[in-house]
Amino acid sequence: AMISEDDFHHSANATYRPAGSNLRADQEALLGKLLDRPPPGLQRPKDRFNGTYIIFFSLGIGGLLPWNFFVTAKEYWLFKLRNCSSPTAGEEATGSDILNYFESYLTVASTVSSVLCLMANFLLINRVPIRVRVLASLTVMLAIFLLMTALVKVDTSSWTSGFFAVTIVCMAILSGTSTVFSSSVFGMTGSFPMRNSQALISGGAMGGTISAVALLVDLAASSEVTDSTLAFFLTADVFLGLCVGLCLLLPRLDFYLRPVWPACVFPSEEQPPQDHPSVPSAAPGSGESSPPPLRPILKKTAGLGFCIIYLFFITGLVFPAISTNIESLDKDSGSPWTTTFFVPLTTFLLFNFADLCGRQVTAWIQAPGPRSKVLPGLVLLRTCLIPLFVFCNYQPRVHLHTVVFRSDLYPVFFTSLLGLSNGYLSALALMYGPKIVPRELAEATGVVMSFYVCVGLVLGSACSALLVHLI
Repeated sequence: AMISEDDFHHSANATYRPAGSNLRADQEALLGKLLDRPPPGLQRPKDRFNGTYIIFFSLGIGGLLPWNFFVTAKEYWLFKLRNCSSPTAGEEATGSDILNYFESYLTVASTVSSVLCLMANFLLINRVPIRVRVLASLTVMLAIFLLMTALVKVDTSSWTSGFFAVTIVCMAILSGTSTVFSSSVFGMTGSFPMRNSQALISGGAMGGTISAVALLVDLAASSEVTDSTLAFFLTADVFLGLCVGLCLLLPRLDFYLRPVWPACVFPSEEQPPQDHPSVPSAAPGSGESSPPPLRPILKKTAGLGFCIIYLFFITGLVFPAISTNIESLDKDSGSPWTTTFFVPLTTFLLFNFADLCGRQVTAWIQAPGPRSKVLPGLVLLRTCLIPLFVFCNYQPRVHLHTVVFRSDLYPVFFTSLLGLSNGYLSALALMYGPKIVPRELAEATGVVMSFYVCVGLVLGSACSALLVHLI
């Protein structure tokens, strides 16, 4: 049957099909398929040279690359946070305390600020235009990283405690603004075909892969720690500047200006072109200024939310707390592979690359569907990965002395399986979220889906400490 454009409702942010329309339940669940294949009369313009796809992929990289570089530069923080000028015994004790708990402080600062900024972003969806939120968060991220870049070559040995406080504050601001940027752009993709959501998600995994490669290059070159870190931070600065330019370019694309429906991106500044008179524009000020309704979003996305939370719970439980402490069985040989490069290769690079591959597969294969019981079944099946990692050569072992998998190939295979399953299943669930709600709630749903990710990672990280004590 032909679908009339009159069946669609229009709001200031989007055009959507009302919940009471005659769509079957499974059709409503996969509204994205309807959007990717618009009916006659609502034809979507061609994405020339895949420009929109490339832009969202690049925004995915830029949104997470600074945070990844911030965390990856572990040797730099160890160098900067110890007193480098022959400290006294009392000063060394203080420095040791800071070094011992530095990663814990970073985790707390990152998690708390991410959750608070996610809540604030949800409340500001209908109050602050998305363009303002995206560009403001990018500007703050760039300013923070320029500050940290400037401090790389500054001697901080005389004010270690002050530098530590500055670092924690910068990490909290960076994590919070990165969350606002990522969740806002993800909500933005809800008004585009599903492949653009997939591009953004895959770009985030590419950011992790780039940071892992940078770590390996640093280890192989064995250069001055400040020189390598300066290169890391300057790379992140360039990517953030590129993201600002891409966000300014996106509204000028024909694919953006004339989508199937008025996109939710930057609605206050872009008007539908005159050659599409059948798509009315909302009157200024007609949009609601109150926060989006949370209950219908939670109700619609409950199943996907469980999948996302449990997915990242299992991933956070194993990676990196367990996987980074799995040692090569031939470590005593003293070869660089078994000592220096084993963990960076088999943990950081392999996981991030497998995660990227899993997310990229969703560009061609999108199964099972959002209502399928197979999806949560596959998510629960990942629980089997926990004992597989535990019974590799994890060290030190206090309670479980038996090592079942006595080969270095096992952690390689298990890490690949962890990354592939995490990338593919999480990308599916995240892509489906904004597509199974009314179009006017797509952006808010993107923020809620990001909150699910945050909850899963927090639970996984918290429980990983308990699992470590049980081994």
